[in-house]
Amino acid sequence: MPKMTTEKAKDSKKAFQLFVASLGRFRGAIIFSLIATAIASILGLLSPKILGNMTNSAVANLQATGSVDFAPILTSVIQLIVIYLVVAVLKYLENYILAKTTAHYTEHLRSRIIAKIAKLPISYFDQHQFGDTLSILSNDVDTLWNTLTEGLSQIVTNLTTVVGCLIMMTVISPLLALVAVIVVPLSTFAIAKVAKRAQKHFVSQRKILGQLNSHIEEDYSGSLIIKSNSHEAESIATFEKANQKLYDDSWKAQFLSSLAFPLVHLFTNIGYVGICMLGGDMVLKGTLLIGNVQAFIQYLSRFNQPLSNLSEIVATIQQTLAASERVFNFLNEPEEAPDPAPAKTIASIKGAVEFHDVSFSYDKKSPIIKHFSAKIEPGAQVAIVGPTGAGKTTLINLLMRFYDPDSGYITIDGVPTTEMKRSSVRALFGMVLQDTWLFSGTVKENLRYGNPSAKLSSIKVATRAAGIDHLIESMKGGYSAEISEDSDNISAGEKQLLTIARAMVENPPMMILDEATSNVDTRAEQKIQDAFEKLTSGRTSFVIAHRLSTIRNADLILVMKDGQVVEQGNHESLLAKGGFYAELYNSQFANT
Repeated sequence: MPKMTTEKAKDSKKAFQLFVASLGRFRGAIIFSLIATAIASILGLLSPKILGNMTNSAVANLQATGSVDFAPILTSVIQLIVIYLVVAVLKYLENYILAKTTAHYTEHLRSRIIAKIAKLPISYFDQHQFGDTLSILSNDVDTLWNTLTEGLSQIVTNLTTVVGCLIMMTVISPLLALVAVIVVPLSTFAIAKVAKRAQKHFVSQRKILGQLNSHIEEDYSGSLIIKSNSHEAESIATFEKANQKLYDDSWKAQFLSSLAFPLVHLFTNIGYVGICMLGGDMVLKGTLLIGNVQAFIQYLSRFNQPLSNLSEIVATIQQTLAASERVFNFLNEPEEAPDPAPAKTIASIKGAVEFHDVSFSYDKKSPIIKHFSAKIEPGAQVAIVGPTGAGKTTLINLLMRFYDPDSGYITIDGVPTTEMKRSSVRALFGMVLQDTWLFSGTVKENLRYGNPSAKLSSIKVATRAAGIDHLIESMKGGYSAEISEDSDNISAGEKQLLTIARAMVENPPMMILDEATSNVDTRAEQKIQDAFEKLTSGRTSFVIAHRLSTIRNADLILVMKDGQVVEQGNHESLLAKGGFYAELYNSQFANT
């Protein structure tokens, strides 16, 4: 018995409609293959009747002449061979068409999802976990694929078999068919009772397994903390408690689910006994031929099998509708507002940036930026400082058009960013973030990410300026050395230096640096500061800084608090003022 899912679609009707609508140009091929499945199932139902007729013919000849006439039997054998060949061809067509069609469908669906990801606003990714989107792209699409390749044909085969067997049994003997049908509800009721109890343990098993996996992951990743605090015994005790609970639920779930198979056979065998006794009596009375009893028993066997698969069919439908709902709800998520048409462009960028009374909130209720105004001259290095939650990163999000202001506007060289394409705005900036990101590939490929046509000579100039050239050249393969998927073959500081070099290779008109020296030591920080001087020379740059020692030479420091600029000026003037900036600075260097 399969593990029944408890996951259901919130709106099953809508989920089904969206799933069917998504099939589009694939629908005809799928319907054709399902018709082939139904015809193959119907033809397959003829064989017990033909075999029964063969038995009736042999018995009749034996009783009449004392010997068996093989001519009619041979005709029946030929009929069976033809039926089996036709069924095999239909099954081949069904499998071929479904395999090819569903492969195209899932390829098309995954392409739609990837295209959708590119069109979603940053707000979606801020509000949804990465694992959820990944699950939609992999697990949910796979569920739809499994339904199309196997689930639909199984449903059609089972339904056709049940209806066809019931018709054939009724044609052979309505009385025997009634006995067979009476046994079915008893079997279904018993299986449902067992399934309900098993399902409870399966649900608990999955829940405990998730907790156990989380515990193992925490213990593995936090092993140093656990050992340093002598917390091994408590950790093991917590694990053993969850492990014991998993053991109890696992064996009970498996035991109860395994009862379904013997229960089905128990009631099936009871039905066989009743059919044989009643059918034998009818044969002796001459109201039914023995070959018909033989055919009836075969139909009864086929009739019970699809019914025993009922829980699997229900689970398949539930999983499919739930997956369909998630996939198509994702595809219907609001996209970024379209770019203006025609969009304005900046022919020759100077780098003058101005915030005009900008206000913004993520939830439209709690303001993060309130009436913010600032004017940045071309080529200026602007540092943005302030406590956590002051709005520093939000300011950068608005500048890059990851979000648009609720009111007010931002201009670059006098052109409002909302009147430009998002891609055009973002192309004006290079970014070095606190959270470094490198992809699986060579060092050279990573450094060329923002400038694919960059020559190796210019790449080397950038790595030399970032102070990372010696490390790269010492790696096996140099600039062709592979960076692992998680970049775990280089240190955090080295990753940061590579991202800085990548920004230098990109050579953008303006720069954004989000606490880019947070993962390096003091010695490396000075090298990076020197590299920043070269990187930002002649470029308008915005530096979000928590370590105020890194922004002493900034042309303008914007001091933010509660979404507003409370102070602005250079380092010396702000210290002399003795205000909020001086308070922040002195709190960091009180012991110096």
